[in-house]
Amino acid sequence: MSARDTSSKRVQFGVFELDLQRAELRKQGVKVKLQEQPLKVLQLLLQNAGQIVTREQLRHHVWPANTFVEFDQGLYSAMARLRDALGDSPDSPRYIETVARHGYRFIAPVFSPPDALPVPSSHDLLQEHLPAASKRGPAFRFVVSLLAGLAGGALLLTSILAFNLGGARSWLQSRTHPIRSIAVLPLENLSGDAEQEYFVDGMTDELITGLAKLGSVRVVSRTSVMRFKKVSKPVADIGRELNVDALVEGTVERVGSHVRIRVQLVHADADQHLWAQTYDRDLRDTLLLQSEAAGDIVREIQRNLTPPQRRRLATARLVDPEAYEAYLKGLYFSNKRSAQNFQRAISYFEQAVAKDPGYALAYSGLSDAVFGQVFTGTPVQKIREKTKSTAMKAVALDPSLSEAHNSVGGVREFFDWDWAAAETEYLRAIELNDNSVVAHQDYAQILILQGRVDQGLAEAQRSQELDPLSAFIRSTYCMDLMLARRYEKARQKCQEALELDPQYYHADCHLAQIDESTGKYDQSFAEFEKCAIAAGEPPARLAAMKQSFQRGGIKALWRKQLELSLEQNISNKDRYYDVEDTYQVAALYSLLGEPDSAIAWLQKAYNDRSILFDWVRVDPSFDSIRSDSRFVELLRRANLN
Repeated sequence: MSARDTSSKRVQFGVFELDLQRAELRKQGVKVKLQEQPLKVLQLLLQNAGQIVTREQLRHHVWPANTFVEFDQGLYSAMARLRDALGDSPDSPRYIETVARHGYRFIAPVFSPPDALPVPSSHDLLQEHLPAASKRGPAFRFVVSLLAGLAGGALLLTSILAFNLGGARSWLQSRTHPIRSIAVLPLENLSGDAEQEYFVDGMTDELITGLAKLGSVRVVSRTSVMRFKKVSKPVADIGRELNVDALVEGTVERVGSHVRIRVQLVHADADQHLWAQTYDRDLRDTLLLQSEAAGDIVREIQRNLTPPQRRRLATARLVDPEAYEAYLKGLYFSNKRSAQNFQRAISYFEQAVAKDPGYALAYSGLSDAVFGQVFTGTPVQKIREKTKSTAMKAVALDPSLSEAHNSVGGVREFFDWDWAAAETEYLRAIELNDNSVVAHQDYAQILILQGRVDQGLAEAQRSQELDPLSAFIRSTYCMDLMLARRYEKARQKCQEALELDPQYYHADCHLAQIDESTGKYDQSFAEFEKCAIAAGEPPARLAAMKQSFQRGGIKALWRKQLELSLEQNISNKDRYYDVEDTYQVAALYSLLGEPDSAIAWLQKAYNDRSILFDWVRVDPSFDSIRSDSRFVELLRRANLN
């Protein structure tokens, strides 16, 4: 700030204005009560906006020398009062950042109205420094005018950048270092209630989703960012791990039906604060709040919203507060992906749609949670109708909802075997939200299962870029590569999954299949054993399989697995899906070189609508019967040839 004239200075930041002449702080025109010392601290921070103000500078500026002994307590008290007046937080600052062991820095954009900075004209400055003898003649006046224009432009530009007028400095920084990717770090719970974690995690999810749907940048998925929950790490390091240009940090504070969210945008490489905002809403307006925040962040990145982006923001709707809270709880438990948690998720999603029958997102969440039970042992016949009806309800209520189209895509693929319709739904989900990890992941698999390998693997790579630290996504990518018979690359992806999460046993299962397909049977059984133990295989069954393998090798193992599968199938006649379902029995007969039995059981899998049936086109287990006319006919009937 210029020191030439302080008689009428006013400085604006966010919703605040500091009048230095009157020593008054106002919020949206209303005076904020602030004592002398906090006010002086604020003045010094604003005069050095964007720069570190050391504790020593604050001591000299605010406290007389004879108060040195009380300085630490005085500074702590002044900063607490100042932050309280600004509604700021030291843990997630919007205005004042604590720089450990150094001091403080004012990080929000600062605007100084024209009357706050009286600046002599460029013509006056030149006149002031030129010899008197030179101040005459048309040539002189032309030169002075030219230089004044140049000097004035430079001075104006300097002022604009120094005070970030109109966000110009942030704009220039974002253009110098364009933001093409972003991650929303887990929002911090300021409610003082651990029971509100589901709510805060839900706010994080919804902000990620809101940004993702606007589609201007790559947005990292929740699985990867949740690894940084309550983790203290430099911004630049997090940015490198997630491979993003910018991070969104923030806090959530909920008191009854009132919600306050503070968010800030930080350029990761330079740890440079670019923008911050606080949003206060009633709980029923939370979806509007998230849309508004997402729109504001995108505006900071690209300056203007496109017409499609504005339309997507306009679709945000009011929601019953109790329905929204139930939805967030459903989402919280569904993301845990276990049998018990799927049941809890279903209960909460059902509460949400009962409270708000028009809540499309809750219907989509319910459909996905019901379908998720298949992978924890629930028979397909018990979940087929509910999965389908809730998915169709979601898309009927909101045709613009990416999640709903992806849910319907799963129904078309796994229950209807309408591959073309499934592909259409997955593509529509991606069109509506190109940052949808699950849509790219599901689309990748259906492409590979149809033999469109390169296109499918490109989608799998996209899903990994969107969720770079997810063991689940790496393991799924491994499976895609395995089905494409690119075994070495598949092995690499599964090993990466285990590096991210050594307990993610599905990667061990895939490694066992890879080694079996490449003839590394001893190695395959070692991986299979790890997978079986982690998956809860009964010790007696595992011991029987191990004994068979040790005595007779891989074929003896296949024979024992077949025997156990048939026993399981007979004792559970109502089970249409399990790890030993009809499809798996058919695969074992094929591996053992018994084509008639393999075809017979594959026919059963076809009749039972096994959700694994679409694998048959590329599954190496069926290579021995691939040329059998009966096999070819089954592919034709399933529209897989």
